[in-house]
Amino acid sequence: MKFKKMLQATAIAAVASFAMGTAFAADLTVGLGSEPSSIDPHYHNLTPNNAMSANIFNRLIEQDDKQNLLPGLATEWKAIDDLTWEFKLREGVKFHDGSPFTADDVIFTWDRAPNVPNSPSSFATFTKGKTMTKVDDYTIRITTDKPYPLMPQDVSNVAIISKKAAENATTADFNSGKAAVGTGPFKFVKWTPGDVIELVKNEDYWGNVPEWDKVTVKPIKSGPGRVAALLAGDVDFIENVPPTDIERLTDNGDVQLSQGISNRVIYLHMDQFREDSPFVTAKDGSKIKNPLMDARVRKALSMAISRDLIVERVMEGVAVPAGQLLPEGFFGVSPNMAPEKYDPAGAKKLLAEAGYPDGFKITLHGPNDRYINDAKIAEAIAQMLSAAGIQATPETMPKSVYFKRASRGAEGGLPEFSFVLVGWGSGTGEASSPLRSLLHTYNKEKGFGSSNRGRFSDAEFDKLVEDALTTVDNAKREEMLIKATERGIGEMQGIIPLHYQVNTWAARKGIAYTPRTDERTQLEYIHSSK
Repeated sequence: MKFKKMLQATAIAAVASFAMGTAFAADLTVGLGSEPSSIDPHYHNLTPNNAMSANIFNRLIEQDDKQNLLPGLATEWKAIDDLTWEFKLREGVKFHDGSPFTADDVIFTWDRAPNVPNSPSSFATFTKGKTMTKVDDYTIRITTDKPYPLMPQDVSNVAIISKKAAENATTADFNSGKAAVGTGPFKFVKWTPGDVIELVKNEDYWGNVPEWDKVTVKPIKSGPGRVAALLAGDVDFIENVPPTDIERLTDNGDVQLSQGISNRVIYLHMDQFREDSPFVTAKDGSKIKNPLMDARVRKALSMAISRDLIVERVMEGVAVPAGQLLPEGFFGVSPNMAPEKYDPAGAKKLLAEAGYPDGFKITLHGPNDRYINDAKIAEAIAQMLSAAGIQATPETMPKSVYFKRASRGAEGGLPEFSFVLVGWGSGTGEASSPLRSLLHTYNKEKGFGSSNRGRFSDAEFDKLVEDALTTVDNAKREEMLIKATERGIGEMQGIIPLHYQVNTWAARKGIAYTPRTDERTQLEYIHSSK
């Protein structure tokens, strides 16, 4: 694949530039492709937000570049019986305001994380059904009603905040900096949405103190704009290099790239809970019963999309066609599921069987500033669907507007759109994260289906996922996750996987970054060669 060749070239470039030993100033300027929607680490379970919060706040357990678990604010953890996990906390850690970190902050965090008002995608999926208690100032325990082997993975997704600074604080208080007090490698200075985020080094950080005294983060929505800013020297480092620019940057001796496959799948959600779906009509514009509720129609949509063409023409070869939620090599991936074959004639036949021989009209909604080439992907899909008789209109918008509407824009706080382009990266590094968040029946109280914007629901699928989450035996749990994947996607067409992203970072020569499967740009891991 094209991206593998790029990986080889960028690895050589990294070695060469590191050998030069170029020295740099202690300040760093970074161009982000996607700005966080809040500094509040519990407001929105979204990669740009999680990446930024990791610079300011720590988790009890951290993840390395391959999502292996590492000690964080907890130095050790273990299951002390079938229903109880115990975590020993790191002593001597101070928050940015000098106050000590203790178990009280962890308890406070656990209570707040799933209950942030107006959250587009909450952290409840990691906290619900788990009761946290304090043993002493540096020991906490989490109990569950059933065995829960994935507790460390869940804990690694919840940022710990200061009870002193954040008690009664709102999301706005975090955005202003009033409550943005963490234990992380950088201290928050200010955020001007759409313009700049400023951070300074935490000299008293409990881990490795960052190299950079000050980091200025600039959101640069345009891919070509980020590349131009790097080449002009306006920024030192950028994320989400556009696929069209990768080859020429590889050949530029003043630039070095870092590249790796992501755990993020780009996929489509479909409205499966309303008979009268707001953005689906007959070809003449008249109302029809929602065709997306029929699995044959969902299968037809999948068959009408050429993933190979998206990868080749829209993504410039820098992506991998997807048939399920995670690429090969991750825990819980089915060996039996390949990407859907492009078959517009077969799609037409299925539509006719389902009672839609003439197709229908539909709007495909998506963001235009969140995923690599997201607006172009939506346009390409709309064109492909026309070959199967479906008149699709792409409509994209900034993610700050899109996610709110896609999650709760309709009356009663329901998802607004009928057909949406989204992406998901596994926060736990295995299949249960997307399965329970994207496809499990929506249940706010239990934290299931928190990002199930199509409201797919299937009792057999739900049972497989819930049983997997309580199965301690790894082999048995993986088998259940595979069966759930095959049921939810292969049989029921709950969502339509499109491709896995391959992510590319670029920096001026002598600055290096290790690619992360979770796609995060974490500032403490950007290094110069000095």
